[in-house]
Amino acid sequence: MVYNFDQIIDRTGTMAEKYDFIQKRGYPDDVTPMWIADMEFATAQPVIQAMRDRLDHGIFGYTETGEPYVQAVKKWWREHYQFTFESDWLVKTPTIVYSLATAVRAFTQPGDPVLIQQPVYHPFKNVIVNNGRVPVSNDLVLENGSYRMDFDDLEAQVQKHHIKLMLFCNPHNPVGRSWTPEELAQLGQICHRHGVIVVSDEIHCDFTWGENRHTVLLNAAPCLRDQFILCISPSKTFNLAGLQVANNIIPNPALREQFTQAKERPAYDECNVMGIVACMAAYNEGEEWYQQLKTYLEGNIRLASDFVAQRMPGVTLIQPEATYLLWLDFRGLGLPEEEINRRMLQEAKLWLNPGSMFGPAGAGFQRLNIACPRSTLQDALERMRQTFCK
Repeated sequence: MVYNFDQIIDRTGTMAEKYDFIQKRGYPDDVTPMWIADMEFATAQPVIQAMRDRLDHGIFGYTETGEPYVQAVKKWWREHYQFTFESDWLVKTPTIVYSLATAVRAFTQPGDPVLIQQPVYHPFKNVIVNNGRVPVSNDLVLENGSYRMDFDDLEAQVQKHHIKLMLFCNPHNPVGRSWTPEELAQLGQICHRHGVIVVSDEIHCDFTWGENRHTVLLNAAPCLRDQFILCISPSKTFNLAGLQVANNIIPNPALREQFTQAKERPAYDECNVMGIVACMAAYNEGEEWYQQLKTYLEGNIRLASDFVAQRMPGVTLIQPEATYLLWLDFRGLGLPEEEINRRMLQEAKLWLNPGSMFGPAGAGFQRLNIACPRSTLQDALERMRQTFCK
């Protein structure tokens, strides 16, 4: 089946956070939202059909998963990433952010420091602060147009603050790094040496570009086996964020029990029945749609990369190795971030994520979601050019 990713689908009136709550969030009602990380594409037809079949049954009672569900998850990760795990290692949660918060509660005490690497997906910091812990950042270093980890600082922060837990982003959102096996191994060795539990959010794993290939942290750093939680979900890959399903792979039975107890304490830890159905269908039957989507998104990245390089002097695109979220550096324009944000909203009529949302190291940047029809992206880039680079 051939999918049409050029189709513009009207999402207004569907309670879409992107569209139906623009004014409630205090933004101009005529902005184009290109911030939150969902896609403007209908999901794979086999996923839709599986949910229709389940809908026709008409009963949506308490739902649990069995081995067929686990086998679907195993299949995707074995075939795409050569990662295998035992069935009892899998613990479900509604979302990965819920998983991160659960890990914070399970493995630290109020007042404890938790390590992150800013600029990073802002819920990493939020789940730490909201649970009464203290975020400590091993900031990424921007060098020659790409970000790298500062391993000396990483180890220094771990030792200085007696870090017990690290929330790690692989691939990295928003800077678009696909970490190499060598980088992952070095991080793993440091954390293993100091007894740090690493929670690895790998939700963007299915979107790597060019010669980059996603490596599961545990495959690169097997020393972390007893200090490791892998957080995964089909929600980014198949545009299923509203269906509330995530999977967590925890090899160590003691950590798994601690995590499970912590996730059950709020009395909200079950997945949505449609999320379960969609996850199985996506991993079992979604390959054709996924491959066509990747090809289309690669075209969008080429378009954005060429446009910024050729027509937007003073703006630099950090070339993405992964994710469909582009990290744009506006610092060359010499404008304060407040003015960049104002012009983006009021003049370009675009709603992006300001870089400082991801930590102080992100100031002067903007995050742009390019998982949309090409005509939408072309229009957005042209509006940015007219606003900032006349």
